[in-house]
Amino acid sequence: MSRTTKRLIALSVDFSLCVLTVWLAYYLRLGEFVSFSRQGPWAEGVIWAAVASVVLALPIFIVTGLYRAIFRYSGWPALLTVARAISIYGLIYATTFMVIGLAGVPRTIGIIQPILLLLFVGASRALARVWLGDQYQNILRHISRPRALIYGVGRTGRQLAVAMANSPEIQMAGFLDDDDRLHGHVLNGLPIYNPGDLAALVSTLNISDVLLAMPGISRRRRNEILCQIRDARVSVRTLPSVTDLIQGKVSITDLRELDIDDLLGREPVTPNHILLTKNILGKVVLVTGAGGSIGSELCRQILVVGPTRLLLVEQNEFALYVIHQELGGKLAGREIVLVPLLASVQDVGRMQEIISTWHPDTVYHAAAYKHVPLVEHNPAEGIKNNVFGTLHLARAAEENGVIDFVLISTDKAVRPTNIMGASKRLAELILQALADNNSATRFSMVRFGNVLGSSGSVVPKFRQQIREGGPITLTHPEITRYFMTIPEAAQLVIQAGAMARGGGVFVLDMGESVKIMDLARHMIELSGLTVRDEQNPEGDIEIEITGLRPGEKLYEELLIGNNPELTSHPRIMRAHEDSIPWVELEGKLNALEMALSVNDVSVIRLMMEQLVPGYIPNQEIVDWVYLAQEDEARVMGLDSQGTSG
Repeated sequence: MSRTTKRLIALSVDFSLCVLTVWLAYYLRLGEFVSFSRQGPWAEGVIWAAVASVVLALPIFIVTGLYRAIFRYSGWPALLTVARAISIYGLIYATTFMVIGLAGVPRTIGIIQPILLLLFVGASRALARVWLGDQYQNILRHISRPRALIYGVGRTGRQLAVAMANSPEIQMAGFLDDDDRLHGHVLNGLPIYNPGDLAALVSTLNISDVLLAMPGISRRRRNEILCQIRDARVSVRTLPSVTDLIQGKVSITDLRELDIDDLLGREPVTPNHILLTKNILGKVVLVTGAGGSIGSELCRQILVVGPTRLLLVEQNEFALYVIHQELGGKLAGREIVLVPLLASVQDVGRMQEIISTWHPDTVYHAAAYKHVPLVEHNPAEGIKNNVFGTLHLARAAEENGVIDFVLISTDKAVRPTNIMGASKRLAELILQALADNNSATRFSMVRFGNVLGSSGSVVPKFRQQIREGGPITLTHPEITRYFMTIPEAAQLVIQAGAMARGGGVFVLDMGESVKIMDLARHMIELSGLTVRDEQNPEGDIEIEITGLRPGEKLYEELLIGNNPELTSHPRIMRAHEDSIPWVELEGKLNALEMALSVNDVSVIRLMMEQLVPGYIPNQEIVDWVYLAQEDEARVMGLDSQGTSG
């Protein structure tokens, strides 16, 4: 309300209090209630006393500033102002009726009524402070809180309902449960509804959120529930897994936004602990790219198994600091030595120095440039890091007796259309050639697709775009990708490396590929919003198609051949793929290194086509990059074959 409206309300309250206190003063004086009608003996006097009170009090209150105070913040100064104003009023009122006198008005009314008015006006200010400052705000918050239903009346659902009973963030409206025997019953004062009635409940109960309180159900069942909820236009939040709730405590802080991980129909496989420990337990382990998405998770999983030393190799100082601090906090007195090492895998001398000094038994090589458009625009740097960084590290490992060397590869290495994928495939070919050259080190490669939550993942990007009101940007309506969680991928990498016999390419079973358009739609709908398109022009979030980025494929593959070999692990396959003998590959690598030294981009691209079987660069991409490099060179005053590449 406006300030004027609030002051008029305060004036009306004080007007009523003036009349009320006159009536009460008569009762205290005479011992009976006096009517305001003109039939009683005191009627005319009551009216005059009330009129005089209003005529005197309100102007005095206005002049003394009683209506300038903000009631919700009023304290002792406001009460002192009330006392001062009523003291002035009382002096005039008492003089009028005690000294001058008026027929029908007992003289003591001039004393009793000002005292009552002081008490009532002071109490009204104090009550306004309490009401507006605390209770009123609580009621407003209560009314404005989103209303939610909990899906699941099991122990977790009941605990969550208790935890949320007095929550200022969300208001409970009831439960949903699949058991039809419970429908219509009441649990802890909250009704239990049929999930099939959710669409109707959303409108009748004004539901904005559904909270999944079934952490123990399978991913497939969770996916079925989400499909059922999706059309109801509610935001879906979920609780962590059972392992995260091991203490048996559930609170609203445990709720988290629904992630794409919750939509994966494939069930995670329990890790094989023999494979997990084989290359780690009691050994010295080195991880390159230790501060990255996959590298940092590898370090966490390795630390759980228990090496004697864990060497963290990372070229980004801050990333190394963060992962070193995190892992250091998890040691808790365990006899594991953490060694943070600032280094680039491109630095031959530094790699030799690290491996010869610390003598690791196992190396997990996760350091790489992975962002497809950036590597496409900077091919020389991408190849130096991904190809020759791998070569330098592998040679240092061979020369210093490293037992196992595991390369973290990518599905983009299969029939690559971009420099990043081609560079990773060439790194695989290098390790295959070294393994075939009677190396004492067991070289292996683990190839998988996208991991959820990694840098550049579409999930956090889409979520941020939804928060900002859209649009969601999608490169192509038909694009598909494989997805896997980071912890699951890291565990499988460790287990695959333990099965290596030398030169093997392992492929992780990523389940079914996900259409990114469907993913975007599901994320919008499970946020309680609708997709804005031609069929629904009044929707909330639009999906905008921006076109494929440089080097981006519509779909990814995991195998070059078609005859993968099953392993002892149900999620790990061994691929049979062609390799290039080291004597042949070494000369070509030397020529490529010379082209890199002069940064001859056109020659570099041509040599990559010759070196990597199946690499067919998209000509539109090459033209786009070439034009961009020409523009860059023009700005710098250089030839397009110069340092602009």
